[in-house]
Amino acid sequence: MNKKKIFNDPVYGFIHIKSDLVFDIIEHPVFQRLRRIRQLGLTDLIYPGALHTRFHHAIGAMHLMTSALDSLRSKGIEISQKEYEACQAAILLHDIGHGPLSHALEYSLLQGINHESISYLMMKFLNREFNHQLDLAVKIFQDTYERRFFHQLVSSQLDMDRLDYLKRDSFFTGVSEGTIGMERIISMLNVVKDKVVIEEKGIYSIENFLNARRLMYWQVYLHKTSVSAEKMMINAILRAKELTLSGQQVFGSKALTTFLECKISLEDFQNSPDLLMCFGQLDDYDIWGAIKVWKDHPDDILSYLSNSLLDRKLFKISLTNDPIKKQTVDDIRGSLAKEYKILQADTRFLYSYGEVTNKAYIAEGSSINILKKNGGVIDIANAVDLPNIKAISKIVKKHYLCCPKNVYLRHLKK
Repeated sequence: MNKKKIFNDPVYGFIHIKSDLVFDIIEHPVFQRLRRIRQLGLTDLIYPGALHTRFHHAIGAMHLMTSALDSLRSKGIEISQKEYEACQAAILLHDIGHGPLSHALEYSLLQGINHESISYLMMKFLNREFNHQLDLAVKIFQDTYERRFFHQLVSSQLDMDRLDYLKRDSFFTGVSEGTIGMERIISMLNVVKDKVVIEEKGIYSIENFLNARRLMYWQVYLHKTSVSAEKMMINAILRAKELTLSGQQVFGSKALTTFLECKISLEDFQNSPDLLMCFGQLDDYDIWGAIKVWKDHPDDILSYLSNSLLDRKLFKISLTNDPIKKQTVDDIRGSLAKEYKILQADTRFLYSYGEVTNKAYIAEGSSINILKKNGGVIDIANAVDLPNIKAISKIVKKHYLCCPKNVYLRHLKK
C-alpha cells in the first residue's frame, strides 16, 4: 500500500506525508475522530467560517514541525531520523485527547480532567498498538527526553501548536489581526544549550506573534458571545447529567450515555482501556444529536437550553473589569426562579458567572529567548526596544455574567 500521501491544505497548500508511521497514525480511527471535532467549538455562532476541525489543525501543526526541524537541521543542529519522526508523531497527537466542543466537556462530562492528561493516556494506548514505535514521541510529549528542546517545539510559549492555530483560526474566522509571519519565525529558530531560541533579527516577528495572540484571544477565543454559548452548552450537559443520575430517561449515544451515567475520574481512565476508547468515540455529532432530541425533553430547563442553542437564542452577557457583586447574582437567581417557575437550586443552569483571563505571554517557566548577535541569550520581555512586550506580559482579567435576555435587561442593562 502506498503510504506517501499529500494533503491539500487551504492554509499551507500541499502537505506531504513521507513517513509510514505518520500515515498509520493519521489512518487510525482515534485520529480520524478529530475530523468530527471543530477546532473552535461554538465559535461559528459568531464567525460563520470557523468550521475547521482539530484534524485540520493537527495536520497543519505537523507540517510546521517538519519545516522547523528542516530549518534547524540546515543550521547544523543534529536531529536523527528517529527524533525527526518522533517529533512529527508527538505534535500530530498533541490534541488527541480533546473532547467535543473545544474545552466545554472539561467542565461538564469530565470535571477536573484536562485534555492533556487524556492525550497522554491515548498516546500510551496507541503506542501499544504500534508495537512501541511511539516510545520516543511519548517521551517528547511528556518532556522526559534528554534533549529538552524537542518538547519546546511541541509545547511552549512558541510551539508549532500555537503557530498553527493562530494562522488557521485567523484564516477561517476572517480576523486579520491574527495574521503572523510564520515562515520567518520558523526560519529564525535555533537551539542554544538545549533550548529553543529566536535569532535577534526575528524579534519583531515575535512581537507581532504575541500581539496577534492577545488580539485573537479577545476577538475570537474569549469573544463574549462565544463565552455565553459555551456556558449554555456546559449547563445543558450538566443538566442532562443531573437528570440521568437521578434516574430520568435522557437520550444519548452509547458513548455520551456512558459519561452521563456516572462520574469519571482520571484513575478510571488509567484503569480501563475500554473507557478510554469509549471517550475516543465521542465527538461533536454525539452532542448535537443529543441536543436536537433534548429540545423536546419534558424537563423545562433542558429543553429550554437545547432550543436556545439550536436557534442561537443565547444568554446576554456582561463583560466588565470589576468582579460581579453577590447581590447582583442573588437578584438574578430570584428573578429566574420567579420568571421560569423553578426552584432556586435549579436556577444555576440558567445563568453563569466567573472570570476570563488573557495571558498573551507569561515569561515564568517557559520564556521566549532571543539569541543576540554577540551570542548572548535574553528573555524577549527584557529586550530594551520592545516596551509592548512588557505590557503584553501582564495578565488581563475580566469578569462575566450571562443569563436569559429578559432577566439581563432587568438587572444588568446600563
